[in-house]
Amino acid sequence: MTQTQTFEIFLATVPGLEATLCEEALELGFAGAAPVPGGVVLTGGWQDVWRANLALRGATRVLARIGGFMAFHLAQLDKRSRKFPWGNLLRPDVPLRVQVTTKASRIYHAGAATQRIEKALVESHGMTLDPTAALVLKARIDDNQVVFSIDTSGESLHKRGHKEAVGKAPMRETLASLMLRAAGYNGHEPVVDPMCGSGTFIIEAAEIAAGLLPGRNRSFAFEKLANYDADTFAALKAQMAGPRCPAHRFYGSDRDAGAIRMAAANADRAGVDAFTQFTCHAAGELTPPKGPPGLVIVNPPYGARIGNKKLLYPLYGTLGQTLLTRFRGWRVGLVTSEPGLAKATGLPWKPQGSAIAHGGTKVWFWQTPPLR
Repeated sequence: MTQTQTFEIFLATVPGLEATLCEEALELGFAGAAPVPGGVVLTGGWQDVWRANLALRGATRVLARIGGFMAFHLAQLDKRSRKFPWGNLLRPDVPLRVQVTTKASRIYHAGAATQRIEKALVESHGMTLDPTAALVLKARIDDNQVVFSIDTSGESLHKRGHKEAVGKAPMRETLASLMLRAAGYNGHEPVVDPMCGSGTFIIEAAEIAAGLLPGRNRSFAFEKLANYDADTFAALKAQMAGPRCPAHRFYGSDRDAGAIRMAAANADRAGVDAFTQFTCHAAGELTPPKGPPGLVIVNPPYGARIGNKKLLYPLYGTLGQTLLTRFRGWRVGLVTSEPGLAKATGLPWKPQGSAIAHGGTKVWFWQTPPLR
């Protein structure tokens, strides 16, 4: 598979936010991107794979669908796997692991299929297998059609490479960026988070405003493939990097002093400390910063995540009253698994949207129009 060949690329994301990621992909020039359950599909080449890993804020990983064949039994899977041109992409010196899923196929035992593919990789191309390898070859057998994909990301893309400290119920960066986008944030207004934890919403908002690439500080699994060209990737990265000084600042607060220290340290590592500010106080003490209104976005505690939800109603009520009385003109976005808690704020919510998968829990992202 050469640099000029095209193939299907799958951008995995948080279920419930596929359309939001698709919007981001189209905005970044990934023509033909379309939402599907669990992500977005598009057609492109290897530089598109590199660019997607480097620049998309809402994708959790990028899969390159590199080919496949029909197989009706294990012997056929073995034979055709041996003939597959693995050497175009995989290197014998780079360990990899194989993951197989099977559905509605005569080959119904994923474990047996995994063994056949692994044996073919070793015996036909001398590949090195390691169950803990960062490089993953995925095989999906659906209706007897075998499709091979390479996970080109490695570690999940929410790991930007600069956050060391997290709180006890962290918001993933990928999810935070999609929620910011869903709330209409485009980098040109201030953002306030009154329960900021380790600072994810504020740091993501600041990075977007500063034009910083989300993958700038990390490595990717595609760097271990046979067709990877470090000079070409460095040139692509340099061409895409366009940092700028944001017109606004970004404000996080939390009643937990330890969380504030974590958030400030994370912002410093991300290179956005010059235009973020973190202060320690309760949500009821929140006041708007000077300047134009913008977005208040918050991921408060909720019963399924932290503590007893009955004790949280007063907290949500206080937050709602604070925003209604002091934040006229600001929009509000709030994450919770409990619609009753959202309603306890007394805020003028738009209709409830689709459920979003977050850490094994269903949550909803509630939004208001500008407060009056």
